[in-house]
Amino acid sequence: MITLRLDAKLEQAVNNTAENLGLSKSELIRKSIYAYLERLSNQNAWKVGEELFGKYSSGLGNLSTNRKELIKRKIKAKRE
Repeated sequence: MITLRLDAKLEQAVNNTAENLGLSKSELIRKSIYAYLERLSNQNAWKVGEELFGKYSSGLGNLSTNRKELIKRKIKAKRE
């Protein structure tokens, strides 16, 4: 058995949600914890960062192999 203390705002939200769903507060909290733990267990590094990967991509696929040439071009362009 677990005793849980909630602030007044969260307790009211739990009460309202449980009532709207036709569940007891305990059942709502139990289901919420199960859902949260399930979501945590299904996460991996790819899923967590998936929306960020490639977000700031330059569109150039050769940055690591042609880095010196690209830097030279940038410096030259700044000087002009």
